[in-house]
Amino acid sequence: MITDKTAPQDHGRTARQLLRAHRYGALGTLSQKFDGHPFTSITPYMVDHDGSLLILISGLAEHTKNIQGDSRVSLITHNQDDPHIQTQGRVTVVGHAVFQQDRERCGKRYLRYFPEAQTYFDMADFNFYRITPLAIRFIGGFGDIHWVKTERYLVPRHALMEEEESLLAELNSRTAATTGQWLGVDCDGYDLQIAGKTVRHSFKESVLTAAAARAAITDAVI
Repeated sequence: MITDKTAPQDHGRTARQLLRAHRYGALGTLSQKFDGHPFTSITPYMVDHDGSLLILISGLAEHTKNIQGDSRVSLITHNQDDPHIQTQGRVTVVGHAVFQQDRERCGKRYLRYFPEAQTYFDMADFNFYRITPLAIRFIGGFGDIHWVKTERYLVPRHALMEEEESLLAELNSRTAATTGQWLGVDCDGYDLQIAGKTVRHSFKESVLTAAAARAAITDAVI
């Protein structure tokens, strides 16, 4: 059992925000070819509304073969803008990678964030796997180290999950010319594409509805 000696601040949300701020990580799988030895590869990922991770991978890839043999995985990402490797923020997700039947539904949101993956998505060999965390290892910096229980990290279903697409359509019709393309809005913040780069903005507090998200997006942006 993981003991969670977290301080009053919400390390689950902070870990989620760090994961959402980046687009790739090191995926660890258990090698089928080398008798369970750890095998690591660089993999793009998207954090879904609930905090689970979506990856789009080829059936020919070594990590996919490993997952098909043993679904246990981990994925680590870090503050990729900080050159101080030992003291920068980082998050490790420990969980199982599970094949997703709802390929089209997964692709709709994933391809907003990774439009360059459309070619891969169009290949029948590529499929989505969802990593739902069993535990989170969050390091905020030197001495700021925590195991985070999933109940502190995962987000229960809420209205914004279903309202996101209509909210994005509204925001893009009103402000895309001045702010950049709106890619996604979730309970923790929103993502814009500006000059080909994804820019993440976090909310001060979690929001669970499109109305609350509108209120959290400042007048200066809208």
